[in-house]
Amino acid sequence: MGRPSKALLDRERIGATALALVDAQGDFSVPQIAQRLGVQTASVYHHVQGRAGIIELLRVRIAEAVDASTLDLRPWDRAVEAFARSYRAAFAAHPRAIPLLTMSQVAAPEALAVYERAVGLLIEAGVPEETVMPVITALDNLVLGSALDLAAPEAMWQPASDGSTPLLARALAAVSSGRRTDVAFELALTALLTHVRELAAAEPEGPGTTGG
Repeated sequence: MGRPSKALLDRERIGATALALVDAQGDFSVPQIAQRLGVQTASVYHHVQGRAGIIELLRVRIAEAVDASTLDLRPWDRAVEAFARSYRAAFAAHPRAIPLLTMSQVAAPEALAVYERAVGLLIEAGVPEETVMPVITALDNLVLGSALDLAAPEAMWQPASDGSTPLLARALAAVSSGRRTDVAFELALTALLTHVRELAAAEPEGPGTTGG
């Protein structure tokens, strides 16, 4: 028999198969991936470094849908806002993968390159270096939390039928039109950008400056 025109197994196929399993059941195993691809489990390990390596393939595959070119926009806050929206949309398509990714260290070169650009953008904007990673972490928390929320029921709270939660019932009834998760995301993103603008605009204290 001649050799197949295309390899039966590669990192792209492994990542796609793992993501399909996670979308369907919230997790994956290497034997499951091998079974779906029609290969031996050991063959999968020839292409990836165990479970952690496959999780990084998941991260890269989902992140391919994020428009990283938004980080080239100016001013910087326009770039962060556009990036956050694209980031949220990409991960909202695969909410069951988020718990796996948040419990694993980011190591994929493709993902690290995007973080490098984000760090450069914030430093260019004037955000103090010691605050850059907290800002990026806050953005990650906001986006991934909101992406998970998009998979949750629209009505997350059911006021007690005995009338013991009247304030909650009133607050729910007072919510303005629009999808709950989208309204909450806009509120949180606006608050984050407002705070980062303040950080970027703050004058650093000189050696002779005293407080009060």
